[in-house]
Amino acid sequence: MNPRRKLLAIPVIALSALTAAACSSSSSSSSSSAAAASTASAAASAPASASASASSSVNLSSVTLNVGDQKGTGAEAILKAAGLLSSLPFHVSWSDFTSGPPMLEAMASGSVDVGGVGDAPPVFAAAGGEAVEIVGAREVPGGDQDALVVPKGSSITSLAQLKGKKIAYGSGSSGNYNLLTVLAKGGLTTKDVTMVNLQPAEALAAFTSGSVDAWDIWPPYVQQVVAQDGAKVLAVGPQYGSPYSYEVASKSAVANPEKAAAIQVYLTTLDKAYVWASAHADAWGAAWSAAAGLPASITDVAAKVDSTTPVVVNSAISASEQDLVTQFYKAGLIPTNVNMTGYITSQFNSSVTGG
Repeated sequence: MNPRRKLLAIPVIALSALTAAACSSSSSSSSSSAAAASTASAAASAPASASASASSSVNLSSVTLNVGDQKGTGAEAILKAAGLLSSLPFHVSWSDFTSGPPMLEAMASGSVDVGGVGDAPPVFAAAGGEAVEIVGAREVPGGDQDALVVPKGSSITSLAQLKGKKIAYGSGSSGNYNLLTVLAKGGLTTKDVTMVNLQPAEALAAFTSGSVDAWDIWPPYVQQVVAQDGAKVLAVGPQYGSPYSYEVASKSAVANPEKAAAIQVYLTTLDKAYVWASAHADAWGAAWSAAAGLPASITDVAAKVDSTTPVVVNSAISASEQDLVTQFYKAGLIPTNVNMTGYITSQFNSSVTGG
């Protein structure tokens, strides 16, 4: 075996193992009725709202919340790392997905109630008429951390040089929107390049084998290919993509009083976990390493650069998502110029710490 190919096989195998877990499920429940009562009491003491009041009046111990997860967001891992996973006063059925779009498809079919995604998946779901809505939001203070990377030794040193090149991305993912903005900054459109739609593990294999010339992807994959393969980051930062990621729920779950009450407590607990992670990046990086099967040197960097802050769902969120709609529609990547108003709700805003 070629020594370089042997070296590259290590990260490919690692990520393939992660992807093999897609759509698998595990469960967690409260460790005792006392823990359930404690969490319900904490939720009830949060800033007043209709949904918060509802959560305190529902017997959450009889509720099962189906939560979608992905290795890029790591909701289960971050809750566990923050010591909050066992405090959830209801049963949780976890399902892992390789990216946001397939998660929202499962959500629309009724098999997932709530889950975390990037900025673009809600737009594609709404444009497709899927019955989902944004119920929570987080912001990356330093701007979008998705990045356009090129292989070690690539002759590409400017965005304009992407013309005619093959670029890996995930259709409908945050990388899709990041790539759209990267091309625009380089004076290009999607018609000037060959866009290769691949899920992360397949894109990694294509990138490291030289089958594509560039890859638009999110942490910790960005940090992985830089550290393990010598990739170069061509474009990253606040001038690309958008700084938001979201928690999305099925409209049927939001309309169900028991599910909505569980979502309220879940979001409140998850927001606390993300606040903890931002304040304890080293501890979260170590936990993320164990959960993802990646070296701590990679997840430590990813944890620091991709730190997020829970924010309320407001007009800024609506405007940001509507701007994505406009750009995707103009690029011919979605079929309708959908109004995102019907796919966003602020009813769970009391989940935000200090909100």
